[in-house]
Amino acid sequence: MFRNSFMLSLLLLASILRGLHSHEESGEWRCESESEIRVESGFKPGLITLDGHADDWKEIDGSHFSLLPALDPDSENEFKGGKLILKSVHDGHDVFFLLQVDGDYAYSKGESNKCPSIALMFQIGDSATYHNMGGCEEHPATCTSKTCKGHEVDIMHFSIGNAIPGRLYGGSPLDNGDGNGGDRFGHLDDIYAWNPHCRFIDGTGPSGSANDSSAQNEWKGAWWHSSFTVHSGFVEDESPYAENGKKGTYYFEFSRPLRTMDHLQQDVQFTIGGSNKMSVAFWYPLDGQPWHGSGHYSINCDWVPIDISLGGSLSDKSVNKESSSSWNIASAFSLILSVAALCVSVFVSYRVFNTKSVAFTPMEDL
Repeated sequence: MFRNSFMLSLLLLASILRGLHSHEESGEWRCESESEIRVESGFKPGLITLDGHADDWKEIDGSHFSLLPALDPDSENEFKGGKLILKSVHDGHDVFFLLQVDGDYAYSKGESNKCPSIALMFQIGDSATYHNMGGCEEHPATCTSKTCKGHEVDIMHFSIGNAIPGRLYGGSPLDNGDGNGGDRFGHLDDIYAWNPHCRFIDGTGPSGSANDSSAQNEWKGAWWHSSFTVHSGFVEDESPYAENGKKGTYYFEFSRPLRTMDHLQQDVQFTIGGSNKMSVAFWYPLDGQPWHGSGHYSINCDWVPIDISLGGSLSDKSVNKESSSSWNIASAFSLILSVAALCVSVFVSYRVFNTKSVAFTPMEDL
Protein backbone atom coordinates (compact mmCIF):
# COMPACT_ATOMS: atom_id res chain seq x y z
CA MET A 1 0.00 0.00 0.00
CA PHE A 2 2.84 2.38 0.86
CA ARG A 3 4.50 1.64 -2.46
CA ASN A 4 1.32 2.56 -4.32
CA SER A 5 0.95 5.66 -2.18
CA PHE A 6 4.52 6.63 -2.96
CA MET A 7 3.98 6.25 -6.69
CA LEU A 8 0.85 8.39 -6.51
CA SER A 9 2.78 10.98 -4.56
CA LEU A 10 5.51 11.09 -7.21
CA LEU A 11 2.91 11.42 -9.95
CA LEU A 12 1.27 14.31 -8.12
CA LEU A 13 4.62 15.98 -7.56
CA ALA A 14 5.49 15.49 -11.20
CA SER A 15 2.27 17.26 -12.17
CA ILE A 16 3.13 20.11 -9.81
CA LEU A 17 6.63 20.36 -11.27
CA ARG A 18 5.19 20.39 -14.78
CA GLY A 19 2.88 23.18 -13.72
CA LEU A 20 5.76 25.15 -12.26
CA HIS A 21 8.18 24.94 -15.14
CA SER A 22 6.28 27.09 -17.65
CA HIS A 23 8.41 30.19 -17.05
CA GLU A 24 8.01 31.57 -20.53
CA GLU A 25 8.90 35.25 -20.63
CA SER A 26 8.08 37.96 -23.12
CA GLY A 27 10.88 40.36 -23.96
CA GLU A 28 14.28 40.81 -22.37
CA TRP A 29 14.64 40.19 -18.64
CA ARG A 30 15.38 43.28 -16.60
CA CYS A 31 16.06 43.52 -12.89
CA GLU A 32 16.52 46.90 -11.29
CA SER A 33 16.81 45.79 -7.71
CA GLU A 34 17.61 48.51 -5.22
CA SER A 35 16.99 46.32 -2.22
CA GLU A 36 19.83 46.29 0.29
CA ILE A 37 17.98 44.04 2.72
CA ARG A 38 19.97 41.20 4.23
CA VAL A 39 18.33 38.39 6.15
CA GLU A 40 19.94 37.84 9.53
CA SER A 41 19.82 34.34 11.01
CA GLY A 42 20.83 34.92 14.61
CA PHE A 43 21.97 32.39 17.19
CA LYS A 44 18.98 31.56 19.43
CA PRO A 45 19.27 28.04 20.84
CA GLY A 46 16.25 26.38 22.42
CA LEU A 47 13.81 29.10 21.36
CA ILE A 48 11.77 27.76 18.43
CA THR A 49 9.17 24.99 18.44
CA LEU A 50 8.31 23.90 14.90
CA ASP A 51 4.50 23.95 14.93
CA GLY A 52 3.39 26.71 12.55
CA HIS A 53 2.67 29.14 15.40
CA ALA A 54 4.53 32.45 15.58
CA ASP A 55 4.33 33.09 19.33
CA ASP A 56 7.95 32.07 19.92
CA TRP A 57 9.13 34.44 17.16
CA LYS A 58 7.78 37.67 18.70
CA GLU A 59 11.16 38.91 19.93
CA ILE A 60 12.90 38.10 16.63
CA ASP A 61 13.30 40.93 14.11
CA GLY A 62 12.23 40.16 10.56
CA SER A 63 12.91 41.47 7.07
CA HIS A 64 9.96 42.98 5.18
CA PHE A 65 9.63 42.37 1.45
CA SER A 66 7.15 43.50 -1.17
CA LEU A 67 5.72 40.56 -3.13
CA LEU A 68 5.99 41.28 -6.84
CA PRO A 69 5.19 39.02 -9.81
CA ALA A 70 8.32 36.95 -10.45
CA LEU A 71 8.28 37.33 -14.24
CA ASP A 72 7.21 40.98 -14.26
CA PRO A 73 8.33 42.67 -11.03
CA ASP A 74 6.21 45.77 -11.44
CA SER A 75 5.13 47.55 -8.25
CA GLU A 76 1.70 48.15 -9.78
CA ASN A 77 1.03 44.41 -9.56
CA GLU A 78 2.22 43.96 -5.97
CA PHE A 79 0.40 41.29 -3.96
CA LYS A 80 -2.59 43.01 -2.38
CA GLY A 81 -2.31 41.08 0.87
CA GLY A 82 0.74 43.11 1.86
CA LYS A 83 4.39 42.51 2.49
CA LEU A 84 5.97 39.18 3.35
CA ILE A 85 7.89 39.07 6.64
CA LEU A 86 10.83 36.68 6.74
CA LYS A 87 12.54 35.72 10.00
CA SER A 88 15.37 33.29 10.61
CA VAL A 89 17.39 31.94 13.54
CA HIS A 90 19.70 29.00 14.11
CA ASP A 91 20.70 26.97 17.16
CA GLY A 92 24.11 25.85 15.96
CA HIS A 93 22.70 22.67 14.40
CA ASP A 94 19.47 23.61 12.61
CA VAL A 95 18.39 26.76 10.81
CA PHE A 96 14.77 27.92 11.21
CA PHE A 97 12.59 30.11 8.99
CA LEU A 98 9.27 31.83 9.60
CA LEU A 99 7.38 33.40 6.71
CA GLN A 100 4.19 35.32 7.32
CA VAL A 101 1.96 37.10 4.85
CA ASP A 102 -1.55 38.50 5.16
CA GLY A 103 -4.12 36.73 3.03
CA ASP A 104 -7.75 35.64 3.18
CA TYR A 105 -8.11 31.98 4.08
CA ALA A 106 -8.22 29.88 0.91
CA TYR A 107 -8.15 26.11 1.07
CA SER A 108 -9.42 23.33 -1.14
CA LYS A 109 -8.37 19.90 0.08
CA GLY A 110 -6.37 17.92 -2.45
CA GLU A 111 -6.17 20.82 -4.93
CA SER A 112 -2.79 22.41 -4.35
CA ASN A 113 -3.24 25.18 -6.89
CA LYS A 114 -6.35 26.37 -5.06
CA CYS A 115 -4.36 26.77 -1.84
CA PRO A 116 -1.43 29.05 -1.07
CA SER A 117 1.97 27.54 -1.75
CA ILE A 118 5.46 28.64 -0.83
CA ALA A 119 9.03 27.85 -1.84
CA LEU A 120 12.51 28.74 -0.66
CA MET A 121 15.36 28.76 -3.17
CA PHE A 122 19.09 28.87 -2.37
CA GLN A 123 22.17 29.19 -4.53
CA ILE A 124 24.42 26.12 -4.53
CA GLY A 125 26.69 26.45 -7.56
CA ASP A 126 28.85 29.53 -7.93
CA SER A 127 27.35 30.22 -11.37
CA ALA A 128 23.73 29.69 -10.31
CA THR A 129 21.64 32.78 -11.02
CA TYR A 130 18.36 33.79 -9.44
CA HIS A 131 16.88 34.40 -12.88
CA ASN A 132 15.95 31.20 -14.68
CA MET A 133 16.37 29.16 -11.49
CA GLY A 134 20.08 28.49 -11.87
CA GLY A 135 20.46 29.83 -15.38
CA CYS A 136 21.82 26.75 -17.14
CA GLU A 137 21.23 27.18 -20.88
CA GLU A 138 20.84 23.48 -21.61
CA HIS A 139 17.47 22.03 -22.63
CA PRO A 140 15.62 19.21 -20.81
CA ALA A 141 17.11 16.66 -23.18
CA THR A 142 20.69 17.79 -22.54
CA CYS A 143 20.78 19.10 -18.97
CA THR A 144 22.85 16.87 -16.70
CA SER A 145 25.05 17.28 -13.64
CA LYS A 146 27.97 17.66 -16.04
CA THR A 147 26.53 19.99 -18.68
CA CYS A 148 24.97 22.23 -16.01
CA LYS A 149 27.70 21.96 -13.39
CA GLY A 150 27.89 25.09 -11.24
CA HIS A 151 24.26 26.13 -11.89
CA GLU A 152 22.66 24.08 -9.10
CA VAL A 153 20.01 25.64 -6.88
CA ASP A 154 18.30 24.07 -3.86
CA ILE A 155 14.51 24.41 -3.57
CA MET A 156 12.12 23.58 -0.76
CA HIS A 157 8.53 23.62 -2.05
CA PHE A 158 5.48 23.27 0.19
CA SER A 159 2.03 22.74 -1.35
CA ILE A 160 -0.43 22.72 1.55
CA GLY A 161 -3.38 21.08 -0.22
CA ASN A 162 -2.84 17.83 1.68
CA ALA A 163 -1.20 19.23 4.82
CA ILE A 164 -3.12 19.53 8.10
CA PRO A 165 -2.48 22.88 9.86
CA GLY A 166 -0.03 22.66 12.73
CA ARG A 167 1.18 19.17 11.78
CA LEU A 168 4.77 18.48 10.81
CA TYR A 169 5.66 17.53 7.23
CA GLY A 170 8.79 17.04 5.18
CA GLY A 171 11.25 14.19 5.17
CA SER A 172 9.79 10.98 6.57
CA PRO A 173 11.49 7.63 7.23
CA LEU A 174 9.48 6.10 4.38
CA ASP A 175 10.56 8.62 1.74
CA ASN A 176 14.12 8.89 3.03
CA GLY A 177 14.28 5.11 3.09
CA ASP A 178 13.65 5.21 -0.65
CA GLY A 179 16.48 7.73 -1.08
CA ASN A 180 14.61 10.76 -2.42
CA GLY A 181 13.58 14.25 -1.39
CA GLY A 182 9.83 13.74 -1.76
CA ASP A 183 7.10 13.90 0.88
CA ARG A 184 4.22 11.57 0.07
CA PHE A 185 2.10 12.88 2.95
CA GLY A 186 2.27 16.68 2.89
CA HIS A 187 4.21 17.54 -0.30
CA LEU A 188 6.92 19.50 1.49
CA ASP A 189 9.55 18.46 -1.02
CA ASP A 190 13.30 18.88 -1.36
CA ILE A 191 14.13 19.69 -4.99
CA TYR A 192 17.15 20.83 -6.97
CA ALA A 193 17.26 22.56 -10.36
CA TRP A 194 19.56 23.91 -13.05
CA ASN A 195 16.82 25.91 -14.80
CA PRO A 196 12.98 25.96 -14.74
CA HIS A 197 12.79 23.05 -17.18
CA CYS A 198 15.41 20.90 -15.47
CA ARG A 199 14.08 20.45 -11.95
CA PHE A 200 14.03 17.19 -10.01
CA ILE A 201 13.34 15.72 -6.61
CA ASP A 202 16.59 15.13 -4.71
CA GLY A 203 17.92 11.68 -5.54
CA THR A 204 16.37 11.62 -9.01
CA GLY A 205 17.59 13.09 -12.25
CA PRO A 206 17.04 13.51 -15.98
CA SER A 207 15.51 10.77 -18.05
CA GLY A 208 17.78 7.75 -18.15
CA SER A 209 19.66 8.56 -14.95
CA ALA A 210 19.35 6.21 -12.01
CA ASN A 211 18.06 7.26 -8.62
CA ASP A 212 20.66 7.71 -5.90
CA SER A 213 19.61 5.96 -2.72
CA SER A 214 21.66 8.31 -0.53
CA ALA A 215 19.39 11.34 -1.04
CA GLN A 216 17.39 12.61 1.92
CA ASN A 217 14.72 15.22 2.57
CA GLU A 218 15.90 16.91 5.75
CA TRP A 219 13.39 19.77 5.65
CA LYS A 220 10.60 19.92 8.23
CA GLY A 221 7.72 22.39 8.22
CA ALA A 222 4.22 23.33 9.26
CA TRP A 223 1.63 25.97 8.36
CA TRP A 224 -1.10 27.93 10.15
CA HIS A 225 -3.66 30.69 9.56
CA SER A 226 -4.62 33.26 12.19
CA SER A 227 -8.36 32.74 11.57
CA PHE A 228 -8.21 29.27 13.17
CA THR A 229 -9.97 29.11 16.52
CA VAL A 230 -8.65 25.68 17.49
CA HIS A 231 -5.08 25.67 18.82
CA SER A 232 -4.88 22.17 20.24
CA GLY A 233 -4.50 20.66 16.77
CA PHE A 234 -6.61 19.60 13.80
CA VAL A 235 -7.22 16.23 12.19
CA GLU A 236 -7.85 15.56 8.53
CA ASP A 237 -11.62 15.11 8.93
CA GLU A 238 -11.96 18.72 10.11
CA SER A 239 -10.97 20.11 6.71
CA PRO A 240 -11.37 22.90 5.53
CA TYR A 241 -10.46 24.04 9.09
CA ALA A 242 -11.96 27.54 8.61
CA GLU A 243 -14.36 29.40 6.36
CA ASN A 244 -12.92 30.41 3.01
CA GLY A 245 -12.51 34.16 2.65
CA LYS A 246 -11.79 34.84 6.33
CA LYS A 247 -9.21 37.57 6.75
CA GLY A 248 -6.01 36.75 8.55
CA THR A 249 -2.36 35.89 8.22
CA TYR A 250 -0.64 32.79 6.87
CA TYR A 251 2.34 31.41 8.77
CA PHE A 252 4.85 28.98 7.27
CA GLU A 253 7.56 27.61 9.55
CA PHE A 254 10.50 25.48 8.42
CA SER A 255 13.75 24.00 9.67
CA ARG A 256 16.70 22.09 8.25
CA PRO A 257 20.16 21.10 9.51
CA LEU A 258 22.82 23.66 8.67
CA ARG A 259 24.83 20.89 7.05
CA THR A 260 23.47 17.80 5.34
CA MET A 261 24.98 14.51 4.17
CA ASP A 262 24.49 15.52 0.53
CA HIS A 263 27.28 14.54 -1.83
CA LEU A 264 25.33 15.09 -5.06
CA GLN A 265 25.40 18.92 -5.09
CA GLN A 266 21.64 19.02 -4.43
CA ASP A 267 21.52 20.71 -0.98
CA VAL A 268 22.76 24.13 0.07
CA GLN A 269 25.27 23.94 2.92
CA PHE A 270 25.17 26.64 5.62
CA THR A 271 28.20 27.66 7.66
CA ILE A 272 28.07 29.55 10.96
CA GLY A 273 29.58 32.95 10.31
CA GLY A 274 29.04 32.53 6.58
CA SER A 275 26.65 34.01 4.02
CA ASN A 276 24.40 32.42 1.41
CA LYS A 277 21.98 33.63 -1.26
CA MET A 278 18.26 32.90 -1.16
CA SER A 279 14.85 33.84 -2.51
CA VAL A 280 11.21 33.18 -1.65
CA ALA A 281 8.30 32.41 -3.99
CA PHE A 282 4.63 32.63 -3.01
CA TRP A 283 1.59 31.36 -4.91
CA TYR A 284 -1.95 32.45 -4.05
CA PRO A 285 -5.32 31.65 -5.71
CA LEU A 286 -6.50 35.17 -6.50
CA ASP A 287 -10.29 35.62 -6.58
CA GLY A 288 -10.68 31.89 -6.04
CA GLN A 289 -8.96 31.07 -9.32
CA PRO A 290 -6.23 28.41 -9.24
CA TRP A 291 -2.72 29.73 -9.61
CA HIS A 292 -0.45 28.61 -12.45
CA GLY A 293 3.18 27.66 -12.21
CA SER A 294 4.90 30.84 -13.35
CA GLY A 295 2.28 33.09 -11.74
CA HIS A 296 4.05 33.33 -8.40
CA TYR A 297 5.27 36.33 -6.47
CA SER A 298 8.83 36.81 -5.30
CA ILE A 299 10.56 38.91 -2.65
CA ASN A 300 13.09 40.38 -5.08
CA CYS A 301 14.22 40.11 -8.68
CA ASP A 302 17.64 38.90 -7.59
CA TRP A 303 19.23 36.91 -4.78
CA VAL A 304 18.84 38.13 -1.21
CA PRO A 305 21.84 37.52 1.11
CA ILE A 306 21.28 35.54 4.31
CA ASP A 307 23.91 35.69 7.05
CA ILE A 308 24.29 32.83 9.54
CA SER A 309 25.51 34.73 12.59
CA LEU A 310 28.20 33.63 15.02
CA GLY A 311 27.07 32.59 18.49
CA GLY A 312 27.65 35.87 20.30
CA SER A 313 27.14 38.31 17.44
CA LEU A 314 23.53 39.22 18.14
CA SER A 315 23.90 40.99 21.45
CA ASP A 316 27.54 40.99 22.46
CA LYS A 317 27.31 44.41 24.06
CA SER A 318 24.22 43.75 26.10
CA VAL A 319 25.43 40.28 27.06
CA ASN A 320 28.84 41.64 28.06
CA LYS A 321 27.29 44.44 30.09
CA GLU A 322 24.88 42.13 31.86
CA SER A 323 27.51 39.48 32.54
CA SER A 324 30.02 42.12 33.63
CA SER A 325 27.50 43.69 35.99
CA SER A 326 26.58 40.29 37.42
CA TRP A 327 30.24 39.42 37.81
CA ASN A 328 30.99 42.69 39.63
CA ILE A 329 28.15 42.13 42.11
CA ALA A 330 29.19 38.53 42.72
CA SER A 331 32.82 39.54 43.14
CA ALA A 332 31.95 42.28 45.64
CA PHE A 333 29.77 39.92 47.66
CA SER A 334 32.49 37.27 47.69
CA LEU A 335 35.04 39.86 48.82
CA ILE A 336 32.82 40.95 51.74
CA LEU A 337 32.34 37.34 52.84
CA SER A 338 36.08 36.70 52.60
CA VAL A 339 36.97 39.74 54.71
CA ALA A 340 34.32 38.80 57.32
CA ALA A 341 35.63 35.22 57.46
CA LEU A 342 39.20 36.50 57.87
CA CYS A 343 38.19 38.78 60.74
CA VAL A 344 36.39 35.96 62.53
CA SER A 345 39.42 33.69 62.09
CA VAL A 346 41.79 36.32 63.51
CA PHE A 347 39.48 36.94 66.49
CA VAL A 348 39.12 33.24 67.31
CA SER A 349 42.87 32.70 67.01
CA TYR A 350 43.54 35.62 69.29
CA ARG A 351 41.12 34.32 71.91
CA VAL A 352 42.61 30.82 71.79
CA PHE A 353 46.27 31.75 71.94
CA ASN A 354 46.02 34.75 74.23
CA THR A 355 43.74 33.45 77.02
CA LYS A 356 44.91 34.77 80.44
CA SER A 357 46.38 31.99 82.65
CA VAL A 358 44.67 31.29 86.02
CA ALA A 359 46.92 30.53 89.02
CA PHE A 360 46.65 27.08 90.58
CA THR A 361 45.21 27.05 94.13
CA PRO A 362 45.63 23.85 96.19
CA MET A 363 42.53 22.46 97.84
CA GLU A 364 43.97 22.77 101.34
CA ASP A 365 44.38 26.49 100.92
CA LEU A 366 40.68 27.01 100.21
